[in-house]
Amino acid sequence: MGELNGLYALWYREAKVFTREISRMIGSLVQPLMWLVIFGTGLGSALGGNFLGTGGSYQTYIFPGILAMTVLFGSLFFGLYIIMDKRVDFLKEVLVAPLSRTTIFFGKVLGGSTDGVIQIAILMLLGALFFGIHFTFYSLVLSIIIVLILMVSIISLGLTFGAIMSSPEGFGLVITFVIFPLFFLSGALFPVKSLPSWLFAFVAINPVSYAVDALRSTILGIPSSFGLALDFAVLIGFAVAMVIIGTEAFKRMKI
Repeated sequence: MGELNGLYALWYREAKVFTREISRMIGSLVQPLMWLVIFGTGLGSALGGNFLGTGGSYQTYIFPGILAMTVLFGSLFFGLYIIMDKRVDFLKEVLVAPLSRTTIFFGKVLGGSTDGVIQIAILMLLGALFFGIHFTFYSLVLSIIIVLILMVSIISLGLTFGAIMSSPEGFGLVITFVIFPLFFLSGALFPVKSLPSWLFAFVAINPVSYAVDALRSTILGIPSSFGLALDFAVLIGFAVAMVIIGTEAFKRMKI
């Protein structure tokens, strides 16, 4: 019961901090909306309507990719809060509690996932209202499942970096080299089937590509480039691997 109470307390703390920081919540939505409104409109005006048979504009086509981008950027930087917790000694207070580091890790993952789901839910609502996205009950539920699996993976990756690093500047530098290849090589902004073979190889080894592919197929009904079964297999495998690595990183973390 003590471990469950500790897990709940850590989750509640992360969720409460996020919901109290309205500026943080608004800021997390500005970037994806800028991509949709500015980039989507600008490039979409040159590409025309009914992009790749979506029945909508280029904005509609990239919407699933922007959801994945929101998860990627928000979740990966969640590891920065571990470094900040080290600096204000909050993490020391948590570690002296009778809780295993595995419980602390999962508390952070659950808290970050809750924050991310709130962001994604707002974006989905905005997509339905302003960007021509039509959700069914099936597509909505499946999309949330895909997002959650990706979110757990990326939060675990971010927490791993946060556990082994002590400098916010160093964390930001490393994350920059990780986050942009994961995003730009995910097919979030372009179809992957027409890519040259050398570039497609990089897309195929990027686990985020399978989340984008699954979301695009689920939300827009576009045939999957890899197959939904493979999409889910890769995403689940990636999530399991990242959770294991993140848990081990927390066990070895030095304060």
